[in-house]
This record gives sequence, C-alpha cells and structure tokens, in this order.
Amino acid sequence: MKKILKFIFIGILVFLVGWTFYFLYSKSKPKETVYEIVAPERQSIRKSTVITGKISPRDEILIKPQISGIVSDVYKEAGQKVLAGEVIAKVKVIPDVGSLNTAESRLRTAEIDLTQANQEFERQKKLFEKGIVTREEYEKAETAYKTAKENHETSEDALQIIKEGISARTAQYSSTLIRSTISGLVLDVPVKVGNSVIQSNTFNDGTTIAAVANMNDMIFIGNVDETEVGRIREGMSMMLTVGALQDVKLDAILEYISPKGVESTGGANQFEIKAAARMKEDVFIRAGYSANAEIILASADSVLAIPETAIEFKQDSAFVYIVKAEKPKQDFEKRFVEVGLSDGVNIEVKSGLTADDKIRGSAVANKK
Repeated sequence: MKKILKFIFIGILVFLVGWTFYFLYSKSKPKETVYEIVAPERQSIRKSTVITGKISPRDEILIKPQISGIVSDVYKEAGQKVLAGEVIAKVKVIPDVGSLNTAESRLRTAEIDLTQANQEFERQKKLFEKGIVTREEYEKAETAYKTAKENHETSEDALQIIKEGISARTAQYSSTLIRSTISGLVLDVPVKVGNSVIQSNTFNDGTTIAAVANMNDMIFIGNVDETEVGRIREGMSMMLTVGALQDVKLDAILEYISPKGVESTGGANQFEIKAAARMKEDVFIRAGYSANAEIILASADSVLAIPETAIEFKQDSAFVYIVKAEKPKQDFEKRFVEVGLSDGVNIEVKSGLTADDKIRGSAVANKK
C-alpha cells in the first residue's frame, strides 16, 4: 500500500514539473499578430473645420424715446411683427415745474401783447378808412397785430408741448408716440406700463422701448482659432447646423474675418467671423440659436484612398505593407508611397499603390 502511494505521489510530482515547463515554454514562444487586410478605394476626401457660434439678426435695432416721461400704453409685445412707422408704445410727459411756469408766463405775456396789438390795429384801421393816417402806419399796425397773434399761438403750443408732449399743430410729429424705425419682428419689449423712460440724446443712450430686427437677414457669428484662421478666406461656403433644429442645415457665405484677435481663456487667440445665412421659407430661426459651422478647407474628389492607420510615417516619408501572402501565414512587403490630403480617417495616395493592391491594416488578433 505504501509503495502504491509512493508511485502516485511521484507521478503527480512529475506531471506538475512537466506542466510547469510546458507553460513557461508556451509563454516564451513569440505570438503571431494577425492584421486586417484592406484595399485602396476611390472616394472623395474633404478636410474641414467646425466652428461653434450663434445665429443672430444682422441688424437688431433698439427703439428709444425722444422724450422723457412715463410709459402710458404698450401696443406691441415680443414675437409680433411690426411695420416701419407703426406705433409700439406711448409715453406720457411729466412736465418740469420750472419749464411749466416759464411757459405759462410767456403765454400770459403773449396774451397781453396780442390784446394791445389788436386794439391798436382796430384803431389804425378806422383812422385809415377815414383817411386820417397813411397806409404805411396802417400796415405797421397790421404787422404788429399778426406778429402778436403768431407769438400767442406759439406760446400756447409751447405750453401744450410741455404739459402733454404734443400740440395741435405738431400732432403728426409727436414724440410721445414711439414708432418702429424698421419693419421686422419685435424681439423684446423691456418696458411695461408705468415705467419711467429717459430720452435719447448726446449725453444719454436713453431707455430702450423695444428691440426690432429683420429675421429674414440672419448671420452666423463665431470664433476661429488662430491655428485655422489663416486657412479661411472671405467668400468661402459654410454649412450651418442649428443646435435646436438638428434636421435643419443652412448654407452660408463667409463675409467677415476680424483683423484683430482676442485672447481666450485657454490662452489661444480667437478671431471673430461672420457669415450670411441663406434662410429657408419653411424654417423659423430664432435669434440667438446656437449653431455649428463647417468650412471645407480642402477637397479631393474621386481619389485613391486608404485608412490613415495603414500608413507608417518615418521622418518625411510614408510607407505601407503590401500583402504578399495571406495563408498559411501573413507575409508583407514594405513599400514607399506618396500621400496627399487627409480627413483624419482616410488619406489620399498619390503614387505607390493601385486599386488592385492589398495592404496591411490594423492588428485584429494575436495567435499563439
């Protein structure tokens, strides 16, 4: 019994030693790498850059009052269309006490002057009809009366303007009615009834009554990195993808590149660009939509191309591995090729390959 156990133990020991040697041998044996086999194909390659930005109206007009006061009526709200000259709001004038007193005093003085001139005119008229005074004296009295009458009307208008911002003779030129200066869409009405507003003048921008823009004339505004701004030029075509409308793509033409860069948070300089968007009648684009613009920097149509991962670069040269045999073992031959345009995935091959060649691609498996 003891001899049997001894032989079993020796057998197990020999098996373990042999398995260990086999395991170490198999681990030290070099593995065969299996590569994907690819063939050159004719295709179009385009190198592009994507710029983030937003779509905005070309001209957003801020409507401001020409008189200070209190908003008494608002006739339009954001989202409504407006025509040039159409009233958006009405401002009620709050008269200045000092100006009001001065205007009332001038009106009283004008009334006194008018009464006196009228009396003098009537007296000279009667004397002229009787032949007592000359025509010259009569005409002077008449002129003085007409002048006093005009001054009286002007004083009345001045007082009415101070009180109400409008007079009977200047109603069509009223500055209390805030009108749109262009036809378009009302983007924003930041004031409400009861708000105080300040007139626009040389010392103050004034309070914005409304923002109006022509939504049929939109532009894309974005920033280009300094590494790419040298490769774009005015007049290049762009494709806009609107973030809120994934299925909508708009054509655009680059029309402005800023001559001055602005340093970004990352340290690189950014240059502003603007492109005119070609709007579609069945698509409504809101002001401020974020969008991505794709610019084609270079293109090559119907050229022989291979995956860029199949290229081996060494200094200024490029090489591929031509398939000599696939079975029972893959065999490759190194060959120099001349490459061209790359889109980051595929690369153009100008010479060194034909459409019938097969080349080594990426590694797909390892064989023991």
